[in-house]
Amino acid sequence: MRAIWKGAVSFGLVSIGVKLYSATEEKDIRFHQVHKEDGGRIRYKRTCQVCGEEVSYDDIAKGYDIGGGEMVILTDEDFADLPLSTSRAIDVLEFVPAEQVDPILYAKSYFLEPEGTATKPYVLLRDALVDSERVAIVKVAIRQREQLATLRVHQGVLLLNTMLWPDEIRKPDFGFLDEDLKVRPPELAMASSLIDSMAGDFQPDAFTDDYRAALQEVIDAKVEGREVVQPEEVEEAPAAAVDLMAALKASVERAKAARGEAPAGRGAGEPTPISAARSAQKKAAEKKAPAKKAPAKKTAEKKAAPKKAAAKKTAEKKAEPAKKKAAPKKAARKTA
Repeated sequence: MRAIWKGAVSFGLVSIGVKLYSATEEKDIRFHQVHKEDGGRIRYKRTCQVCGEEVSYDDIAKGYDIGGGEMVILTDEDFADLPLSTSRAIDVLEFVPAEQVDPILYAKSYFLEPEGTATKPYVLLRDALVDSERVAIVKVAIRQREQLATLRVHQGVLLLNTMLWPDEIRKPDFGFLDEDLKVRPPELAMASSLIDSMAGDFQPDAFTDDYRAALQEVIDAKVEGREVVQPEEVEEAPAAAVDLMAALKASVERAKAARGEAPAGRGAGEPTPISAARSAQKKAAEKKAPAKKAPAKKTAEKKAAPKKAAAKKTAEKKAEPAKKKAAPKKAARKTA
């Protein structure tokens, strides 16, 4: 067991150093919420109802609702100056008969272990409680909350039972309590006879949780039949990769927008740290790159080619009338 609290039992001038341990544990079978299709764990995020953004633990404060939609916010500084005089002490207030403490007041149970050289005064207090047949009423602060508790002996160990405050116990308010119902003596005698026939000594080990046992059998049967789903392990991104994940998400949104799909939410299409850096590198590279002469030369040749072709065609057209004029002269010579 691991100690959850350290302090001292203080009564009169006696102080006994002790460690506090949880005396009970729930044996209920616990389940995780998973995706029915692949067995993946369902995760929940702490999001703000106003802005919709995810909130880290460092930015979470305590709020007290005063009604009408108004809230009072309390920070760690507000709690720092609150009076918790018993923050590291179990102060004994009085010793009372155990039967005077109504069991409805009991909340949680903790074992106390003596620390260091406090074993002898610890045993002295334990034996004195047994001899007096009384329990100690104490005050103790656990997890920043002052609580009323009892100190008694259980199996040779001091047991601390935290209790509810009297104003935390509800009063039964049922209609039949005001009705004038009378029970006849024969009916009462029959009920008493039934109780006597079922009387016995309480042995906790004689009772079992049948539902939990049956549920465990169902789970074991599925394991033996290999009806087991092993979801793929997804490594959580370290804290330093938060910006990277945001940038990748924004890049996906921009890609969707380029395909004509509607953006998924606020911030879609906005430049990310990665895209901004790449754009800056591209612009810098374009400024440093030398001018390309080869494409310019080819372009000049392409522009000059149509001009040469046009000049050649024009010269051929001029030459054709000259040939036609020369032809009649030759014909005249033949006639002569």
